Amino acid sequence: MRMSEAGANPWPTELFPSELAGVRQRMVSALAARVGPDGAVRDPCGSRVLESALAAALLERTGLEGAGRKDAGLERVPSGGGAADAVRRFLRTRMAGGAVEATERSLAAAVLDRRAVTSPGPLVRQVTGTAPDFTAGRKQALVHAFAAAVDDRFPACWNEAAFDLSGLHSWAAVQVTASKVILARATGNTTRISDEDVRLLLDTQGRPHVWEGNVLIHLSVLHALSGLPGTGTVVREGLRRALEHQRADGGLPFVTDTDTWSSATAGVALAAAGAPRNVLERVAAHLVGRQLPGGGWSYTDLSYQTDVDDTSVAVQFLHSLDPARYREPITRGLDSMAAVASPDGGYPTYVAGAPAECCMTAAVVDALTVRPAAHAARLRAGLLHLAAHQRADGSFPPDWSSSRLHTVFRVLLAASRSPRERSAEVRRMVERSMRLVLDRQNGDGGWGQQDGEASDVISTAYGLIAVCGQDDPQPALAAVSFLVAAERDGSVRGARPDSIGPRPFVFTVPVLADVFTVLALGHLARRTAPAGDVTGTGRAEGTFGTGPAGDGAGAELAGVG
Repeated sequence: MRMSEAGANPWPTELFPSELAGVRQRMVSALAARVGPDGAVRDPCGSRVLESALAAALLERTGLEGAGRKDAGLERVPSGGGAADAVRRFLRTRMAGGAVEATERSLAAAVLDRRAVTSPGPLVRQVTGTAPDFTAGRKQALVHAFAAAVDDRFPACWNEAAFDLSGLHSWAAVQVTASKVILARATGNTTRISDEDVRLLLDTQGRPHVWEGNVLIHLSVLHALSGLPGTGTVVREGLRRALEHQRADGGLPFVTDTDTWSSATAGVALAAAGAPRNVLERVAAHLVGRQLPGGGWSYTDLSYQTDVDDTSVAVQFLHSLDPARYREPITRGLDSMAAVASPDGGYPTYVAGAPAECCMTAAVVDALTVRPAAHAARLRAGLLHLAAHQRADGSFPPDWSSSRLHTVFRVLLAASRSPRERSAEVRRMVERSMRLVLDRQNGDGGWGQQDGEASDVISTAYGLIAVCGQDDPQPALAAVSFLVAAERDGSVRGARPDSIGPRPFVFTVPVLADVFTVLALGHLARRTAPAGDVTGTGRAEGTFGTGPAGDGAGAELAGVG
């Protein structure tokens, strides 16, 4: 088995369902319509049990009688007890639905029914077992802090080592400090709370918006401060600010939005699908305006903590659109990612000195291929890092997605963009990963997030992108049939969210299911050709992009299905 090279063995368009052209046209048009006049794709993050349970507990503790304002355009939530009642209704509805993981279910039960969270062991194992090993100590403290925040009977433990801030990015430093203060109070170690701890927490308050757009950290800080003297006004104002993001269903989200990430990923998906040039240029202008002074990008307009994930996708999108016009922001973005490289060739998510992660390494390697000659050594080192950390079954350690194929498809495409760096180790990595994808395809043509799970739209989009890099069209044909059946009026239905933050808690940004489906169909379009066309449309180039953006959707879309 081998990965397809540029133009090799194009698949006849006639193999694929006749409905594909219409599905792709509708989805591209609908996603393009989501691009606002300012070039952003804005889609609020959905409610989650974790933040809602923390908010309900804090409302009960403070007895706040303030107003909870909805995001613009959404229904107003009643003030005071009405806001608290709405949160509880959300929790009861979500609990009744059954699709709540163990830790969040225990926290919600403590808030709703005063059931004690008395068995931390299983909760800690559930959380640490699905997160990277290097986060284990922090995750244990995090679970204990959440439980202690909602249940003052919880048998919390104190682990000083878990509160070390060395090498942490800004969000982690604040979250760890909030956990420390909560657990210090719960375990009688209040003498371990320093003035610097309190200053760090207070510095996130008194702003016109939730700090860094992170509602979970904001609520964690409020829980920590609520047990300290002289913080009543700060806590009440902070809780009112959190309630500004209470959703129409009564719940609260993980973050206010992921607008920069949504805009960047939608941009590359639309570019891959041949969307109109003027739409792509609006997205590009927005992203250039959101680039931070150090050269990187963050996930939302409200945040200043850059990460290599957002940065890599923004760089690839700008390069696909016009590498000369956007040369300067591309260079700054590449330099920003290079600045956090690990000595072993890998890349962490946020800051230099943090442990490298395979998914982020694949993202950076793929972005560096926009200028391969200038980054040859980094490309080689990054691919070798990935090969060294691959598991025997072809997968990789947990990342920021609950779908195992997320890292796999990004690794496969990063490797496909670096044919000159194909050492024996990298070739083995590619073969293992592709074998994993092919062997785990379900009978309905889709893929599930993990072995034995039902197919879902986002994992299937990842799988389709991956199988476009090998010769046999049948896996792609089956995947397309699954995605075509999921589309209604330009959007896919029944998507299972896979975004994670903090690990391993899943959160929902609805537009991403459409984004990744459009992206997958764009990769497929570059792999197909009408009967008699021996040149095809070329292979998919890059994890997210598929080559230079087109001038418009019309003719290109008409020849896809």
